[in-house]
Amino acid sequence: MSEPIRVAVVGAGAIAQVAHLPVLRKLAGVEVAAICDNDIGKAQALAGRFDVKETFDDIEDVLRYTHPHVVTICTPNHLHEIHVVRSVAAGAHVLCERPLALSVAGVERVLQASEKYGRRVMVGMNHRFRSDVQAVRGFLAGGDIGPLQAIRGGWYTFQPSRQLLGWRLRRQEAGGGAFLDLGLLLLDLGLWLAGWPAPKRVSANMIGQSKDGLEDMATALVVCENGVSISMDVSWRHMGEAERFWFDLVGTKGSASLQPLRVFKDVHGTPTDVTPTGATGRETLFVQSYRAEWTYFTAVIKGDVNAPPPRDQLALHRVLEAIYRSADEGRDVLL
Repeated sequence: MSEPIRVAVVGAGAIAQVAHLPVLRKLAGVEVAAICDNDIGKAQALAGRFDVKETFDDIEDVLRYTHPHVVTICTPNHLHEIHVVRSVAAGAHVLCERPLALSVAGVERVLQASEKYGRRVMVGMNHRFRSDVQAVRGFLAGGDIGPLQAIRGGWYTFQPSRQLLGWRLRRQEAGGGAFLDLGLLLLDLGLWLAGWPAPKRVSANMIGQSKDGLEDMATALVVCENGVSISMDVSWRHMGEAERFWFDLVGTKGSASLQPLRVFKDVHGTPTDVTPTGATGRETLFVQSYRAEWTYFTAVIKGDVNAPPPRDQLALHRVLEAIYRSADEGRDVLL
């Protein structure tokens, strides 16, 4: 399309403020047409910051009056499914923040709507687009560290205020606690880098549940039929000098880790550092990942990239549901 891609941002919370709007403002060939939030004052303040002309407090009005080419969904989790389905029905492509829905059935409904209306839907798994993740994926594709055997990931964040968490503390709106918030992207990243092996067994434990049944700490292990295991450890109430994020991959001939990126391989029996070197940009990995994600998605909707529908999210959510079932029932769950 020769005209700018018109994007409507639905939801004016933190992820819209620190990721989507700063990236979209600088992306060539893209125009942010509107910001929508049920708190119209919040939407207007954000529109002022990012030079966006239109603001709304109802997604129906956004779709009716601005006719966006793309809608990015940044609303609370329980609204994702209905907002994606409504947007594609109105003729818009959609980039939706994770999770795509709160259940396997919800993901299936989104995929069916995307196919019915012929619109593209993408889930905001921005970590897939990080430059260090892309580097590791290249090493995996080249066989440098051999077939994968294990992936170990974790994410510990400082305890946020209850006011800051807001809807994330209400099960009906959030769908889950720390694991859904932090662990879902680790699970997606692990399964994606491993080539989506079939999960065989899941074991999980969740700690510190609130009155609404939401966990603030969780550990999960996924064992796949090909022998690869993926373990994740997450917490909303870390105490320490700094927040922690790690992601390690172990293969038969080497290993890789993120943040910082390190890659080692066996060279004639000697562990050898083969970490790529080069100039790093000014952008943080967080901002860089969102810019790359949006660049990719605009190429998809222009027809320059033929991306498959996100059916991998069905597999992801089946494992996610098994993890919560394992924690609830206190036993391993077979898939």
